[in-house]
Amino acid sequence: FFYSAEYTVAMNRYRWALAAIFLLAWVLAAINPIDRNTWIVENVLVVLFATVLFLLGRYFKLSDISYTFITIYLALHLIGAHWTYAEVPFGYWLQDLIDSPRNMYDRVVHFSFGLLLAYPIREMFVRVTGAKGVWGYYFPLDIVLSFSAMYEIIEWIAAFVADPATAAAFLGSQGDIWDTQKDMAAAGIGALIAVAIVFAINYFYNRKLGAEMRESLRIKDPNPHGEESFWSRSPFV
Repeated sequence: FFYSAEYTVAMNRYRWALAAIFLLAWVLAAINPIDRNTWIVENVLVVLFATVLFLLGRYFKLSDISYTFITIYLALHLIGAHWTYAEVPFGYWLQDLIDSPRNMYDRVVHFSFGLLLAYPIREMFVRVTGAKGVWGYYFPLDIVLSFSAMYEIIEWIAAFVADPATAAAFLGSQGDIWDTQKDMAAAGIGALIAVAIVFAINYFYNRKLGAEMRESLRIKDPNPHGEESFWSRSPFV
């Protein structure tokens, strides 16, 4: 059944259902947002990401669980774009629950970025590079942190060119001078949890995981690839 035509059709239907859910969430979030300019800025990356994901899906299909995680994350982002991250009602509820001085929804979404997207990133990385062992767990975490840092830089650039009101709503720092660092830390913690869960599942089902981890750390080529490699291939020496 798992390789039958019926299974393929069912999976295609599931992915189309996820796309329909995303479009519905996008339309609902586009109706009377708190700040239209902020909503537009927040949705630029969403549209680009969704478009690239859709176009690449014809040639490089991820698993259904990866598409599910991506859809959930995008829906969370759309909620933040509609209300602006500093004014999402759930964030106020969470703020009161933990007695925080600020709306915590943006921190939730940054955490969700790592928790929900680490697995799709890992799947893509492992399938493209064939990485095994330690690197199949370390690099997805590293990539999440890199993307998180790049997003903070994009936020800074967008805020720099936007009008002050839109910039303040887009950044959502709410007066916290360490907001950028805390956002990246939240994404990193989420990714670490996701990678740990994947490792635990693999450890339970793959009895050879320990050997794979050790093998992945073995140095395959003892020769350096720096200046020694360059000069040994140079026609002038």
